[in-house]
Amino acid sequence: MSIIICPGIHEPELTESFRVGLLDIVSNSAIAPNAANILVYPGKDFLVLSAFHILQFLRDSLTGSLKSPIIFISFSAGVVGAIGAAHLWQLLGGRVKAFIAIDGWGVPLQGNFPIHRMSHDYFTHWSSCLLGCGQNNFYAEPAVDHLSIWRCLTTSRSASTPQTVQGCWVDSSIEISPPKGRLTATEFLLMLLKRYEAN
Repeated sequence: MSIIICPGIHEPELTESFRVGLLDIVSNSAIAPNAANILVYPGKDFLVLSAFHILQFLRDSLTGSLKSPIIFISFSAGVVGAIGAAHLWQLLGGRVKAFIAIDGWGVPLQGNFPIHRMSHDYFTHWSSCLLGCGQNNFYAEPAVDHLSIWRCLTTSRSASTPQTVQGCWVDSSIEISPPKGRLTATEFLLMLLKRYEAN
């Protein structure tokens, strides 16, 4: 299984912190060691919007691994390029195991693969789901700023960097649905990764 991280338009250090945090939670969880090959799309600025460039990165990085399942984790503007790349990957015969959009506000999400949204507040969650979302989604409660949801996996102990983003896990396939539970953004992401690793 490969995890493809598609960042937004922000400092590369934030994405590196997310990657290291993801490695940390995967290695300290029940996910099988070495089960996840974590790749970061290196595109910067407006290249994060380019499905073609993300697809080219996948083809270069996963040579001969077209059938290997992929989980996309994308953030902000990176959601735009990532959802296009996920569809193109499938058109080439690749397998998209899941698509996780973190704060992809205003980006329509549809596909014949599982889609999940994680949002920094309830309004972003609610308004984004009007454009498509999957069954299991997350929103921060209390609300946090946009970049804090991307910092949710950081391993830094700095007081200025939040360690936990608390929130609600919701079933957005039901029109009026109470939260299924409260947990952190990190716990929600780990729950999804464990589910798709097992399938």
